Amino acid sequence: MGAIAMVATLGGLLFGYDTGVIAGALPFMTDSAAGGGLGLTPVTEGLVTSSLLFGAAFGALYGGRLSDRYGRRHNILMLAVIFFVGAIGAALAPNVAVMIVARIVLGLAVGGASATVPVYLAEIAPKELRGRLVAVDQLMICTGQLLAYSVNAVLANVWDGHSTWRWMLFACSIPAIALWIGMHRMPETARWFAGRFRFAEAAQVLTSTRRPDYDVKGELGEMLTVAQESAITREGGWADLRTPWIKRLVLIGVGIAVLQQLTGVNTLMYYAPTILTETGLGTNTALTATIANGVVSVLASAVGLWLVGRFRRRQLLLVGQVGIIASLTAITLTFGLLIQPSLAAGTTPAVSSSYTVLAFMLCFLVFQQGAVSPVTWVMLSEIFPMTMRGFGMGLAVFLMWIANAIISFSFPVLISTFGGTGTFGVFACINVGTALFTWKLVPETAHLTLEELEEEFRHASA
Repeated sequence: MGAIAMVATLGGLLFGYDTGVIAGALPFMTDSAAGGGLGLTPVTEGLVTSSLLFGAAFGALYGGRLSDRYGRRHNILMLAVIFFVGAIGAALAPNVAVMIVARIVLGLAVGGASATVPVYLAEIAPKELRGRLVAVDQLMICTGQLLAYSVNAVLANVWDGHSTWRWMLFACSIPAIALWIGMHRMPETARWFAGRFRFAEAAQVLTSTRRPDYDVKGELGEMLTVAQESAITREGGWADLRTPWIKRLVLIGVGIAVLQQLTGVNTLMYYAPTILTETGLGTNTALTATIANGVVSVLASAVGLWLVGRFRRRQLLLVGQVGIIASLTAITLTFGLLIQPSLAAGTTPAVSSSYTVLAFMLCFLVFQQGAVSPVTWVMLSEIFPMTMRGFGMGLAVFLMWIANAIISFSFPVLISTFGGTGTFGVFACINVGTALFTWKLVPETAHLTLEELEEEFRHASA
């Protein structure tokens, strides 16, 4: 099971690298063409960053449906090829237009991976390992971002040449090759086979992925019961939303996914060097300091593996959201009291204020990556019914990426117009609403098999 998780979550590693690498590449891409860059303006900077995210939205939507139709494993193999093509295209892009197209291609792969890998892990894991196994994907996303920040910093400080940003983007092609090779040796999930009444193949997968003393017949029987019940009412894709209990679950799933983005996490991950430069740090110093974001994210995600296995999902989500509200409030006050008065007076803010912002950014990431993000991905992989799990996950992640893209495109304009005080103050207020949504509407999903959860949701609606 560990080998399956490590190979499949290379998709998460690529997800993290491709979303994190842009933070270090942007400062070099804003140089003129003569200086080795692409001459980005604030508008084209937002386009280059957000183009991947819009691509990811549609990659999630269609990737989820393709994984329902052709299988989770088949989808991950296809995504590995798209990751490779997009990475090479971005690294060789001669102008902004080609860069945007390459980033959209990468986005299709990132979105497809975000919708498919957690479902693959949730379906292939026994219930006692499901939360931790899916949380490994979050750990690998953060590891990919840390890898991107580290590669960025090394290249920026050791080889500060015209092609620095191209090598940053090219490095993504290597794990894409590893994912494609590794997934050829991995099985399809038993639940995908069961949803198509291919029970002999489902039994074979369960036998190969469970302990010798595991009740394979009992688990297979649950899958059979759910598959038969689902086949009676299944209409396929959007038509399934006419069923009230499915519609409710999809709306809750969409809410969980979108509100995870409204924390503002990816403004910190994509624009951390820009934020720190705004506080007075130099570009190379800001790039180096950003490594701390990656390190804390990885450590917090590792702790999150333990927390998801030990505590209930809903409780952990609420604790994380409260911590995020406190962190964003502290960043807002730091900008308002220490940084923006200096900028208004035409002086450079004290270095201590820059590192104060960084410290509160790290506090934010502890709660986000240690609680909110792992619980979000685990719950999204659990909450949808068997026969439309890929579609439901794809729809929720599609809207999550749309929210991500809008926020990421708007952030450079917001920070230049309203400063850190106004921008982060708005995010703090939004997160009060996310905590209320969780408290009122989000159900608990821990300690039951996926089939038991589906039966519980179905009968609760009845």
